[in-house]
Amino acid sequence: MKELALKYGCNPNQKPSRIYMEAGELPIEVLNGRPGYINLLDALNSWQLVKELKAATGMPSAASFKHVSPAGAAVGAPLSDTLKKIYFVDDVKLPLSPIATAYARARGADRMSSYGDFIALSDTCDEVTALLIKREVSDGVIAPDYTPEALKILQEKRKGTYNVIKIDPEYKPEPIERKQVFGITFEQGRNEIDLTGDNIFENIPTHNKNFPENAKRDLKIALITLKYTQSNSVCYVKDGQAIGIGAGQQSRIHCTRLAGNKADIWWLRQCPKVMALPFKEGIRRADRDNTIDVYIGDEWEDVLREGTWQQFFTEKPEPLTMEEKKAWIAQNTGVCLGSDAFFPFGDNIERAHKSGVEYIAQAGGSVRDDNVIETCDKYNIAMAFTGIRLFHH
Repeated sequence: MKELALKYGCNPNQKPSRIYMEAGELPIEVLNGRPGYINLLDALNSWQLVKELKAATGMPSAASFKHVSPAGAAVGAPLSDTLKKIYFVDDVKLPLSPIATAYARARGADRMSSYGDFIALSDTCDEVTALLIKREVSDGVIAPDYTPEALKILQEKRKGTYNVIKIDPEYKPEPIERKQVFGITFEQGRNEIDLTGDNIFENIPTHNKNFPENAKRDLKIALITLKYTQSNSVCYVKDGQAIGIGAGQQSRIHCTRLAGNKADIWWLRQCPKVMALPFKEGIRRADRDNTIDVYIGDEWEDVLREGTWQQFFTEKPEPLTMEEKKAWIAQNTGVCLGSDAFFPFGDNIERAHKSGVEYIAQAGGSVRDDNVIETCDKYNIAMAFTGIRLFHH
């Protein structure tokens, strides 16, 4: 198949719409559903991300995409009991396979942003992964293959309209890519930069030059994630998964704050007081996610006021105080941070430190590199200058 007609483009008024190959066949096969323009943008960008994560780490990988940027990305590292609970996979009867674990991590990183996502899997989608996908609100999934059991489960999702796409894992695009804006064609070489090797850690200007293997892995995950994230962007990673992604901001410090706040929310969800919230039976997943986010945020009174808390809880919880939040966040350590370009000022490092960042990989090259290095040394943070910019638009 050389061409696939679409219902419409980014918006319903943008017709006609299609994807097509100028030469050769499309590398995808739609096994179920009718994917739209944005679905396919998310699918093809997220597939590249997970394919590169698998190549860099050797581990099954997954991503959760929304509006052409990842909400989460992860490899299939084992899950603790705490993570199983906050990702709502502690009740699964089948053992979690590595690809299912990668998906649970990617989806669980930022559950609010992942609502209605498009999923990418580096490996064959198996039955347990399909069962996890079936229970979440999602637009579709792309993977190199599906087991018969998994395909049957996914074909039943959304009353049979769920988008299931199979991609040829051997497909390699042409080295030159093009797109049109305002009737004008842009052309550039594809971004084929290799982020799998340890050579990106050769230039370490900080006093602390120690990058353990798990930190190198997590920084590669951060950088590969950023390669497919709308710029400006930064990514916090811990234990094989993105825990906070800040995308598409005009100021880098705003990216760092946005992603840092998401990383803090991810960590606060693991606070015993939050995990013990007395939710009523039968509450919808999305309502529970939203309630947790409001409870641990600055507007906690919105869910604890009289007449409201009764909708969610069997008894009124005590607020999570600012002091309790600060004390819990201070326990988060070993976090890695990647940036798609240089940090212009040390304020980014100050903010990153508050969320437990101990390792950084960024391009370097700012006129204020000395200030950035000095701020890292202040907190004994190890930082590598990669010399690689990863803008994506």
